[in-house]
Amino acid sequence: MKIRNKFTGKDNNLNAYVFLAPYLILFFIFILTPIVIAIMLSATNFNTLEFPGFVGLMNYVNLITQDEIFMQYVLPNTITYALIVGPGGYVLSFLVAWALSQLSKVPRTILALIFYSPSITSGVAMNVLWRIIFSGDQTGYINAWLIKLGVITEPVQWLTESKYLLTIMIIVALWSSMGVGFLAILAGILNQDETLYEAAAIDGIKNRFQEVIYITIPTMKPQMLFAAVMSIVNTFQNGMIGVQLSGSNPTPGYAGQLVVNHIEDYGFIRYEMGYASAVSVVLLITVYVFSRVSKRLFAEKEY
Repeated sequence: MKIRNKFTGKDNNLNAYVFLAPYLILFFIFILTPIVIAIMLSATNFNTLEFPGFVGLMNYVNLITQDEIFMQYVLPNTITYALIVGPGGYVLSFLVAWALSQLSKVPRTILALIFYSPSITSGVAMNVLWRIIFSGDQTGYINAWLIKLGVITEPVQWLTESKYLLTIMIIVALWSSMGVGFLAILAGILNQDETLYEAAAIDGIKNRFQEVIYITIPTMKPQMLFAAVMSIVNTFQNGMIGVQLSGSNPTPGYAGQLVVNHIEDYGFIRYEMGYASAVSVVLLITVYVFSRVSKRLFAEKEY
């Protein structure tokens, strides 16, 4: 943005830089600088006490060839979790937002707050609600119901047995997936131009499904893109579910171990900061790639 000085007749960018300065400063301090430091540390052997020693790409080589926990547990768990929670939570957010948009203002607002609240209280809910529901004794709701129905004869340790933990994590993640992306989709649907639907009815659109496919989604691509990016970011960074449910890191049998848990394990428990930085860089690249794919799917096309 160039501003022409009325006295000298020259372009003056000073005002533009002043308005951009707060964003640029925060971006440099909290985003760019940590990324650069993580990339630099990923090429070192750093235990937080001694000066980092340069090892080049050795951390990345070890991650692929030597880290059995990552290849056997963390990577498969993360892929399974991401493929279900990411698209599942995204589709669920759209369906719930579309259903709420059909209601009047008061019940829509109340229900929107109810659906949105788990995304901001998920930590408390996991420590209280879900741990009570899946408690490993007879007082847990799931165990009590199954014993009463005669399905099981003794309580199941839902949160400490490896074969159940990842499934429970996915259920909890889907329950708390109605975040800001859900609100963005709801706002996009509510701000649709009603004349488009009237014109579409004249052109042959016969039902609500066709309206969603041919009108609703194509006309709210910015909101869909924002929701997709937020879903991707939240899916890959939401690694504390397994730790909070099971109460330990690593999770029992590494059943709920995701990439974020692996970073925390090596960075803040083993203090192998160089290796943890390499894993975080891999995670950053993965999120960036998926975000670019989402942008290609939902970005506005220029003709």
